[in-house]
Amino acid sequence: MAMMVDPPNGMASQGKHYYTMWQTLFEIDTKYVPIKPIGRGAYGIVCSSVNRETNEKVAIKKINNVFDNRVDALRTLRELKLLRHLRHENVIALKDIMMPAHRSFKDVYLVYELMDTDLHHIIKSSQPLSNDHCQYFLFQDRCLTQWQSLSTCGLEVLGLDQNFCKIKQGLRLSRNSNSLLLIPPSAGAFSTRAPELLLCCDNYGTSIDVWSVGCIFAELLGLKPIFPGTECLNQLKLIVNVLGTMSEADLEFIDNPKARKYIKSLPYTPGIPLTSMYPQAHPLAIDLLQKMLVFDPSKRISVTEALEHPYMSPLYDPSANPPAQVPIDLDIDENLGVDMIREMMWQEMIHYHPEVLTRMTM
Repeated sequence: MAMMVDPPNGMASQGKHYYTMWQTLFEIDTKYVPIKPIGRGAYGIVCSSVNRETNEKVAIKKINNVFDNRVDALRTLRELKLLRHLRHENVIALKDIMMPAHRSFKDVYLVYELMDTDLHHIIKSSQPLSNDHCQYFLFQDRCLTQWQSLSTCGLEVLGLDQNFCKIKQGLRLSRNSNSLLLIPPSAGAFSTRAPELLLCCDNYGTSIDVWSVGCIFAELLGLKPIFPGTECLNQLKLIVNVLGTMSEADLEFIDNPKARKYIKSLPYTPGIPLTSMYPQAHPLAIDLLQKMLVFDPSKRISVTEALEHPYMSPLYDPSANPPAQVPIDLDIDENLGVDMIREMMWQEMIHYHPEVLTRMTM
């Protein structure tokens, strides 16, 4: 549970109060009352909270020492810009970014809508997933068509609202600002990482998202990760073991000679039929999964093709999912220094707190 504590050195910042959760200090706006920590990841700790002005439950994520790594700070800046513009029923909304007490801030506090549960808990629960559940969860990734038209960057499956009614996703940026990166229900980043990322290819695109969605689809069908790797080489072995030894043509996309040599050095394997891995799955589900989990990204099914696949036909209506019309400018100088990144984050925060500008001009 969240425990209220005294401010560091006995000096409280105006409009802030202080809590500890999982041995981490939270300095948050007084309108938010933390309840308990609900998650921890590489980018911070998340707690549930109540906005006592609206009585709404929210999730607060603290990104600690955000500027310690300049590349990660740049990625966080892109994420803030992206979430400010995107409004979609299947994306968890960023409701607020707390204004820090000082312009030389080190931590960032993001306030999201709070979901009742997450896909990990659904998969690990005793409630079986029917074909309808799998279809519907997969269908929610139709928002990928919006992201691709916006040249966007990064998805993370975060939560579900109650009774399996709607899956929501939160955004996480990949290092390539033109592609998404899906973090799986099992929370292991390697388990959904596309081969072209594992092989350190210089050029990759939105097909990495199709692979990631395919891995999550497989986890829905089998209730466990299809490629439960722990590091790059191990992950590649698991992929080849399931898909089978690659032909020379399948390796042409690999622009890293050492990576190509490694794949060719793996012992021959015929692969494992997906029908034997998922014997209860609908035949059309297997067909779609096979088209998503293709080693060569140029031969992988596209998002639009996946949505138009017969397995998705009961749910997909192209007229209801038009591509986004207004692009978001995420063309941020990769060489920005930490001070400029901090200043640009400050400007993003002001969009949620226009009263700050009023006070500054008085």
